[in-house]
Amino acid sequence: MSRIFIVEDDKAIRGELDELLRNSGYETGYLTDFSNSKADILAASPDLILMDINIPNLNGEQLLKEIRKETDIPVIMVTSRTSETDEVLSMSYGADDYITKPYNPTILLLRISAVLKRSAGTASAQSYNGLQVNDAKGSLTDGSCEMTLTKNEMIIFRFMLDRKGSIVTRDELMTALWDNDEFVNDNALTVNISRLRSKLSELGCEDAIETRKKQGYILR
Repeated sequence: MSRIFIVEDDKAIRGELDELLRNSGYETGYLTDFSNSKADILAASPDLILMDINIPNLNGEQLLKEIRKETDIPVIMVTSRTSETDEVLSMSYGADDYITKPYNPTILLLRISAVLKRSAGTASAQSYNGLQVNDAKGSLTDGSCEMTLTKNEMIIFRFMLDRKGSIVTRDELMTALWDNDEFVNDNALTVNISRLRSKLSELGCEDAIETRKKQGYILR
């Protein structure tokens, strides 16, 4: 049974999360005193951390940064903030996923399940054409330059990487993104793929994503 540690200073929300997770078959733990947050979290040895950004003393992003110096335990940020800047910062500090309040309980549970499956028995770093792919940090690096991807970009890239050399349709990508808390329409998908292409190009992988008209895309 996986153990999930809740880092949330709002007592009511913390209680709701605790009940939701226990009713879904998880063991839980949580902080009530935030004076020694990092040490208390690490001492609990959880399988996954749910962390709010707005917590006492160190904010969630700073605490995440400190935790990443010690461990690669999966972390999902839970916050009321909705700006892309907060998402990018959280992912760059090493968050595995990001969900905003008010969250859909079913989607949150799906996110938790997906992150736990990714982390179980797999290394966080893999490679693509000489680039190291770090799911925990949401980044690609060639050893000298590190490029942070947004959550949507990483979902798209990971989906295509798992099917490298095969055609991936737009419908398949939309399905892969369906449980994201940001609505993704056809135009938004095009923008995300364009940005992903640009970032791969900056890392020396030009023309990495080939468009097949009326079929989809191929990651080469």
